[in-house]
Amino acid sequence: MSAEAISVFLYGASAVASGTAGLFFLRFWRDTRDRFFAFFALAFWAFAFNSVGLALTRSIDEARTYFYLVRLVAFLLIIWAVVDKNRSTTSGTGRPRSGTPTAGR
Repeated sequence: MSAEAISVFLYGASAVASGTAGLFFLRFWRDTRDRFFAFFALAFWAFAFNSVGLALTRSIDEARTYFYLVRLVAFLLIIWAVVDKNRSTTSGTGRPRSGTPTAGR
């Protein structure tokens, strides 16, 4: 088996794993309507899209700009989800966002 065939197989396995993770996060979002899970679902689908693109182009060079940008968008979505989840108040109101646990409850 050639190195190219192995890399295409691994890209496919990565795409399936990322797509499945995205489906799990979509289910969690559907149950809770928490944007955190929606952002994670989108990020993992971006990773899956990236893996499919790498497999279809049979590219050894993962640092091509368009593949790098897809991964960058996915990581930015994850960072945004974490930052958004950890904000304790809404924009300047001083009140906790709805659905956020508060001390003493």
